[in-house]
Amino acid sequence: MTSEIRLRPATTQDVPGIKALVTPLAHAGVLVIKETVAYYEGIQDFLVAEMIDDDGATRLVGCGALHVMWGDLAEIRTLATDSTVRGRGIGGKLVTQLLERARDLGVDRVFCLTFEVSFFRGHGFEVMPNQDQIDPEVFAELLRSQDEGVAEYLDLARVKPNTLGNTRMIRNLSARPHSPSPTPAFPAE
Repeated sequence: MTSEIRLRPATTQDVPGIKALVTPLAHAGVLVIKETVAYYEGIQDFLVAEMIDDDGATRLVGCGALHVMWGDLAEIRTLATDSTVRGRGIGGKLVTQLLERARDLGVDRVFCLTFEVSFFRGHGFEVMPNQDQIDPEVFAELLRSQDEGVAEYLDLARVKPNTLGNTRMIRNLSARPHSPSPTPAFPAE
């Protein structure tokens, strides 16, 4: 039996599956558990990976989100794969597509907070030594955000219990010229 993996934008119907992928990782302390409403509110940020069996049956086996934090900055968050398919490159495919999405949006830098340092290094991320590169005016604006990911990026004390042991990493996308993916043409009506 063979199976195909397909990546696609998430829909609201995927929220229970996303939550099911995240829950075991949250219980293990790898990801932060979120309320169901947070997944619905951020569903437009998510891509999902689904496995399609020979008989056409589909199963959600991975997810990841790209959350824009500022004009030049986004975060890859909630990257998870089903334990039965880990090591098959699904997480890497999700990261690659999320980075492409960031480029298409005009984002120059992508941040992540992770325990999987070697995985993200393999995708061009580097450990962040500090926040000195943030413009003071932008820093002041980001402080107004209620988003936990922004607080994690800024390394604020209020999120320390969520971030202990995690590594803050960043990838600069501006090193490679990019033009947005072409928009598909539709016939005029």
